[in-house]
Amino acid sequence: MRPPPVRVAPSATVSEVVSLMTATPASCAVVIDGAGRPRGIVTEQDVVRRIAWRTEPDQGVESVMTSPVVVAGADEYLFQAVALMRRSKLRHVPVVDWSGAMIGMLALDEALASLSSESMSLIEQLTHEESVEGLHLIKEAQAQLASALLDNNVPAPEVQSLLTEINNDIHRRVLRLVEAAMRDDGWGEPPARFALIIMGSGGRGENFLAPDQDNGFILADDVGGQGKRADAYFLELAERMTRMLDAIGFRLCVGDVMATNPVWRKSLSDWRRQIDNWIRRRESEMLLNCDIFFDFRHAFGDPALSSELRTHVTAVTPAYPQFLRHLFAIEAEHKVALGWFGRLRKEYHGEDRQGVVNLKLRGTLPLVEGARLLALKAGIPATSTLTRLDCLKEKGAISAGDHEDLADAFRHITRLLLRQQLEDFKAGRKITNYVPVADLSPRENKHLVASFRAIENLRATLNMEFAERSL
Repeated sequence: MRPPPVRVAPSATVSEVVSLMTATPASCAVVIDGAGRPRGIVTEQDVVRRIAWRTEPDQGVESVMTSPVVVAGADEYLFQAVALMRRSKLRHVPVVDWSGAMIGMLALDEALASLSSESMSLIEQLTHEESVEGLHLIKEAQAQLASALLDNNVPAPEVQSLLTEINNDIHRRVLRLVEAAMRDDGWGEPPARFALIIMGSGGRGENFLAPDQDNGFILADDVGGQGKRADAYFLELAERMTRMLDAIGFRLCVGDVMATNPVWRKSLSDWRRQIDNWIRRRESEMLLNCDIFFDFRHAFGDPALSSELRTHVTAVTPAYPQFLRHLFAIEAEHKVALGWFGRLRKEYHGEDRQGVVNLKLRGTLPLVEGARLLALKAGIPATSTLTRLDCLKEKGAISAGDHEDLADAFRHITRLLLRQQLEDFKAGRKITNYVPVADLSPRENKHLVASFRAIENLRATLNMEFAERSL
């Protein structure tokens, strides 16, 4: 992006705006409020078509600006911004920070010039129209994207982060389609503010190629007297959303962790009460629910609802060390695939998968669980595994050496797993988490053993931290 162009207050006149645009090379001017947020935009075309012949010089700029303004977030990927401009037929979009304040400007022609033909081909595949068919094609294009990035030595966690963002964008687009369809069918607007949250690997930003659905709704408490209507509306919204996601390629969750289930669809205050109940009662099913839930992240709707719920989780869990010990107890059986003398322990998964290792169950899962437990104990709100490890090192909860070993283990294991899933996809096999040991090079095998040892050391630390006292 470039620096912000001409910026004017809503009180500016047409004459002032035109003078500023004439005195600078800017091809547009953005009208901003007192907090720096874009309220409108005036382009060269507006000057020619609207201002030159139809307005008086002292007329207010608000009467000729285009509003509301389509904006791009500073933390969005370039392909998303390019797709946004092309769908909206825009030549420029203001770039805003997390607060909505404008910090730059992106021009479509400059963005396109910076992209390779390969990148443009991927953008075409990742930005189909908002329909079930178009979104399904986006889902299918992810394997090609991941393969291209791995071939260019992009670290696997960064590939996972991009896959997750694409998946979350699909969720957002699905909800917009469903909301529009419900309006057309007479349901009207949502009766309350709400947020869609994604849990599990999607919440951590660690999706592989074939994630299933793990989602929920947080509803605002200010529903008023619309309780029954709100229940009916959001159940219908959830059912339509999950059906459409399933048609696109996100399998229905076999454990029913979806917004169609009232356990995962409730008001903010009910969510707080449910979490407190999970933590205090510490029953096996509730602990498993916590295991899935604690990695949630906001995906759509009112971010304040997701933020408030995350604040509650971060504050309440360190106050219940007994709960964390019970949570560790149900995770303790998840051990790495190391056998006698530090050798890889092979598994068997059908006749076509002899001598394999389940790198999710025996690799990433015990690492993800360990990082989550320590983060919950330390009051760390982050959800991604690598960020949790970074925060734990900063807080002194793990040593610099352990941090380096665990982060390296996570990167190595996820790369092997993602590479295998891509090979399965290209061969037309079912995508699983099994990697044949014979396919690993001697160096990869040695690196994997070292990675498992690092995770074993983490599990030993967890055992001393959470299992040394009687449950």
